[in-house]
Formats: sequence, C-alpha cells, structure tokens
Amino acid sequence: MKIKSPVEMLAASIEVARVKVDNTVAHPWRLFVAAVAAGVFIAMGGILSLTVGFGMPGVAAANPAVAKLLAGCMFPIGLILVVVLGAELFTGNNAMLVPAYMQRHYGVGAVLANWTLVYLGNFVGALGFTWLLVYLPGLTAADPWHAAICSIGEAKISMPWFTVLLKGIGANWFVCLGVWLALAGGSLLEKAFGCWLPVMAFVALGYEHCIANMFYLPLAMMEGAAVPVADALWCNLLPATIGNIIGGAIFVGMLHWYLHRPRG
Repeated sequence: MKIKSPVEMLAASIEVARVKVDNTVAHPWRLFVAAVAAGVFIAMGGILSLTVGFGMPGVAAANPAVAKLLAGCMFPIGLILVVVLGAELFTGNNAMLVPAYMQRHYGVGAVLANWTLVYLGNFVGALGFTWLLVYLPGLTAADPWHAAICSIGEAKISMPWFTVLLKGIGANWFVCLGVWLALAGGSLLEKAFGCWLPVMAFVALGYEHCIANMFYLPLAMMEGAAVPVADALWCNLLPATIGNIIGGAIFVGMLHWYLHRPRG
C-alpha cells in the first residue's frame, strides 16, 4: 500500500487535531478516559522494557549497549497501542495540535486546555497501573529489577535540570516522529513500525519522556528508592515536560507545518 506524502500527512494531522480539540470542549470526560488509557499503555511499555532490558545483568555488564537495545525494543508497545487504539497522549499531542493551530483553526487556549487535561489523565493512568499491576503483584520486588528501578529513579532526579530539559527535547522529537510516521501508513503493520523505530531509538539513547517517568519515578518510590516527591516533580518531571513540549511542538509539529503547509 502506498504511504501518504508529507503534504497528505500534514492534512491528516490537522483533521485529527480538530477532532481532539472538539472533544476537549464537547466530551472532556471521554478525552480524559482516553488519556488515562494512554498513561496505562505507556506504563505497560515501561514495565516490559524494564523487565527485559534489566533482566540479564551479566549480559548488560559485559555489553551495556545490548541492555539498552533490549529495553528500547520493548518500550514502543505503549505508543503503538496509543496510536492504533485512539488513546490520548500528552507528548503526541504536543506535535499533533500545532499545525492546525498555526492554520488558525483554534486558539492557544484550546491547545493548553487539551494538553492540561490529557497530561492529568496520563498521570492517573500511569500511576494507577504502576501501583495496581506492577507494585502490588511484586513484579519488581526481587533483584535485578528492584535494584534497577531504584537506580533508575535516583539517577533521574540526580541529573542537572538543564540536562533533563535537553533530554526531554530529544525524547519527544523521536516520539512525535513516530506519531508522524504512523500518519503515513494505512495498515496495522505500517503504523506499528512507524511508531516502533523512533521510540526504540529514544529509549536506547536514554532521553527523558515525562509520561514514561510517571511510571518509572513512582515505581522507584514504591520500591523504596531515595526519590522525594518534590525532587521527582522539580528535578525531572518539570524540565522533562518543558523539553517534551519543545521537541514535539517545535521540532515536529511546527517544522512539518512550515515545510509542507499550503502556500498562498
């Protein structure tokens, strides 16, 4: 099947974005539930990535890139589920809502309202899944996963603020490229592969994704890591969120609108 051209992908993104904004006003609870689902899906990718990527410490010690690759290969199931099943992901919407905004289909208030509602829904979904289906069943109670998640959580709040912001830009540039590539395909395989490759890359490279960190940081706290709530919010989630907005809105949404928008 022939994939869409960049111009057709931009047009498709505008139509999708208009529906998203309409739902923010007309069906906010439906949008919120879709956002909760997206948070769950990303957490599913997180626990699969953690389980596989950190499940062979001997291999990782000798070949650290192998562990990163395995973790990266597992994580994209989250974005694939979001895109194919129509869930609402904050980081994906950072890019998706920008072209239609630039075409003046709606104002900045509509964009911020959607982002805020979806962000909160993503947090509820990620946190709920992490507590109910990861922590309570003890999926990370034993080593090497217990040690791994504690180390991950503590490392995430120990990075300089500006470093997290830059890693946030990188993460959502990759994630939104995955969302954008999925627009080009018509079949499940095309959409899944479009999501998989960029997301695998961002995880393997160690970038910071705010919704994924809504899984990693709470799980680290539940497992007893030295991760204070204030540090999780200020040292990681805030700069990662700002970076994610920049990476998605500017380097994907705005860039592709500028390159492929209707002329005249």
